[in-house]
Amino acid sequence: MTVATVLQFVVVLGAIWMGARSSGIGLGLWGAVGLMVLVGAFGISPTSPPVDVMLIILAVIMAASVMEAAGGIDFLVRIAERIIRANPKYVTVVAPLTTWTFSFVAGTGHIVYPLLPVIYETAHRSGIRPERPMAVATIASQQAITASPVAAATAAMIGLFAEKGLTEWGLREILLVCVPATLVGVLAAAMVSMVLGTELKDDAEYQARLAAGEVPAPQPITTQAPLKPAAKLSAMVFLAGVALVVLFGFFPELRVLPGAKGPLSMPIIIEILMMSVAAIMLLVTRVNVDDVPKTATLRAGVVAVIGIFGLAWLGDSFIGANKDVIVPAIGDWAKVAPWTFAFGLFFASVLLYSQAATTRALMPLGVALGIPPQFLIAMFPSVNGYFFIPTYGSLIAAINFDLSGTTRIGRYVLNHSFMIPGLVATSVSVATGLAIAKMIF
Repeated sequence: MTVATVLQFVVVLGAIWMGARSSGIGLGLWGAVGLMVLVGAFGISPTSPPVDVMLIILAVIMAASVMEAAGGIDFLVRIAERIIRANPKYVTVVAPLTTWTFSFVAGTGHIVYPLLPVIYETAHRSGIRPERPMAVATIASQQAITASPVAAATAAMIGLFAEKGLTEWGLREILLVCVPATLVGVLAAAMVSMVLGTELKDDAEYQARLAAGEVPAPQPITTQAPLKPAAKLSAMVFLAGVALVVLFGFFPELRVLPGAKGPLSMPIIIEILMMSVAAIMLLVTRVNVDDVPKTATLRAGVVAVIGIFGLAWLGDSFIGANKDVIVPAIGDWAKVAPWTFAFGLFFASVLLYSQAATTRALMPLGVALGIPPQFLIAMFPSVNGYFFIPTYGSLIAAINFDLSGTTRIGRYVLNHSFMIPGLVATSVSVATGLAIAKMIF
């Protein structure tokens, strides 16, 4: 590699490091600073910003935000609560499958937060070590993001394939590989979690805290506040929109207009459908439109868009300017063992805390290296490395909701409750995905 390429790479890493320190919108803003340095100091011509990806995310987030404002998220959570509480003995398996399902449907892992106290109470009441279902359920809620048809990360993959002219690869292929792959990964993590840690009755530390009154006794199930009037209706409309997205993704012939030579691209279909779904929900639920911008879903979506705007633009521009240097340098290695690219995706996601931002920042390199699209899809779940350093919001929430103290960060930081379930779920998902991709493509 040339000295100029190395210096540019240092600028990219510096921007990522500063963005990771700031977190949130800082990822995107520092990405823009890095791009400014590459343009001003090295004369690099920036590529086009990832407009389609940002528009897909905005469209989906708008629909999900209207649903949240109308109470639809609360309605879905109530259903999940009933499922978890109905199977207390098998909570370590049922809880992660439930959080995976509802994250898959909603396109966001934030749905796990209100379920964490339910998972804790169900496990604790049944004498099951709460760490087991709490940790794996948190991991499962993020694994589903790389299988959801309406997640920001999936939008990033769809947009990338569209930009690179790989029109035969899209939502259908992603779902065919990632849905079974991540489910197998979550089930494997659940099976492993069932034997992690000592039983509560044999846990000396827990028993000592229980005897000292530091662990609250299991609480009775309290009466919940009534749902908003349009909660169920908003959820049904949103789910209908998700079903239509999947339908159009699986059957491209439904996207062919009269006289057209080919089908409309999936980014356009998703943008039209989800914005329309948001408008229909506003009409039928009569939700106060001013409540929509206040939702947690919309705030998280805007943060994701800004992160992709700056960081993905920075990565695309760096790779585009140095493709002739980067590809020959590591191309042979990638061709011999393309699966090793998953390690790069994993460790990048550890820093970026965003599946979508990691996808947009690094997946273009995989395309440039000539890694077959089906294998890039199979490696997609490896962008779920957020759990490696236990500072992500849902991890901290799980630790705080586990009043027994079994879900925790270890003395050496990395020996925390989420490490083994996370590594098992991610590695099994990628391995399963690679096997499926090889069989069906």
